[in-house]
Amino acid sequence: MLTIVFTTLLAIMAAGYIIGRRRAYAVVNGAPESLHSRPVYHGAFVAAWVGLPAFLLVLIWLALQGAVIEALLVDSLPEDKIRGLAPAQIDLLVSEIESVAAGNIFGQPDASIFEAADRYNTWREIAQWAMFVCAIAAAMVGLALTRRRIAEKFRARHGVERVMNIIMIACSMIAILTTLGIVISLLVEALRFFDRVPVTEFFFGLNWEPQIPIREDQVTAGGAFGAIPVFAGTLLIASIAMLVAVPTGLFSAIYLTEYANPRVRTIIKPILEVLAGIPTVVYGFFAVLTVAPAMRTFGEMIGMDIAPNSALAAGAVMGIMIIPFVSSFSDDAINAVPHSMREGSYGLGATKGETIKNVLLPAALPGIMGGILLAVSRAIGETMIVVMAAGLIARLTANPFEAVTTVTVQIVTLLIGDTEFDNPKTLAAFALGLVLFVVTLGLNVFALRIVQKYREKYE
Repeated sequence: MLTIVFTTLLAIMAAGYIIGRRRAYAVVNGAPESLHSRPVYHGAFVAAWVGLPAFLLVLIWLALQGAVIEALLVDSLPEDKIRGLAPAQIDLLVSEIESVAAGNIFGQPDASIFEAADRYNTWREIAQWAMFVCAIAAAMVGLALTRRRIAEKFRARHGVERVMNIIMIACSMIAILTTLGIVISLLVEALRFFDRVPVTEFFFGLNWEPQIPIREDQVTAGGAFGAIPVFAGTLLIASIAMLVAVPTGLFSAIYLTEYANPRVRTIIKPILEVLAGIPTVVYGFFAVLTVAPAMRTFGEMIGMDIAPNSALAAGAVMGIMIIPFVSSFSDDAINAVPHSMREGSYGLGATKGETIKNVLLPAALPGIMGGILLAVSRAIGETMIVVMAAGLIARLTANPFEAVTTVTVQIVTLLIGDTEFDNPKTLAAFALGLVLFVVTLGLNVFALRIVQKYREKYE
């Protein structure tokens, strides 16, 4: 039904554009130069006020439709069916009815469930057709009202610009509200975690074993939430990644900007940036199936014990993934240095290497540092590679040949399963996510401040 609604509204918008444009020509007897705004603006004005209110109506309808139908569904159930049920149990009953209505029947539901499912399908169909009729009616009303406003002195261009301003403001507000929603959701759940676990234990504890009994008869560990080993593992893998990415990316940028001829540059640069487009799960497969076994085999050859899921394997592959971050930023920063500075250095007798070392890199340092810091934040927040290639057990070590865990691995591990969001084990994931969010946000802000503060402009 949604496809039909949106297709019909788009068709009415197109028709409104044509009608508005033709109406603009008609009111001036085919002499558009006498209009205040061009005919295209009149058509766009009509199309905007035909489509936008109708689309907004559809979105509001979809947001409220499910809750209204579920409320009607609960009210229609027999009294003995819902008497004494908790809100969570009522929600489970409604989910069962919706599942039966969709044709997914498990077990032997009683007759009242089937009757409620039939009512649910009927009400949903009525709601969808009512939405279609109301949306089309709103579009037709908009078409009739805006068509009447078209006149020789009508400021259609101003109206279109106001509509575009409203759309851009709305998009900005959506982005801001989404960010606030993410922060609030993390903060609320993290505060629930810290109500159960002391802050000092989380930030300074050295033992991470978030296994707690969910049932009274379940035998598990008592639960330890010292996150220092998790943070140390994250820092270790990110450091290895940067040791791989920074030299490789920086030297690649220097070669492409200062040594490679244009033909080589046009070939190598796109190939290098393809690394940024490879899905992270592919990097994870590469780390698990190729890099980790190769490192383990090499370690056996030289008498070293390298774990199958080592920090070195995960960090090395992650470093390969973030090479384009460093190389692209460094390339842009070096290219932004004025050519006159190179010529001045050569004129003073400096070699190409000395010019790069003493002139180009210092001048391009703000952009290079910004790229490096953004790459660090990307490495810290990476999930798929470390989930597949790093370990699951938190170990406080600086040995890159051992298995360590990271913040993202623990978040994924803690949220796997059907555990409710009311115990410290699950809520610990939100505390880790909040720390990860704050750290990556701080690194991004720091990178932008460095670029803004130390950027130099050359004439």
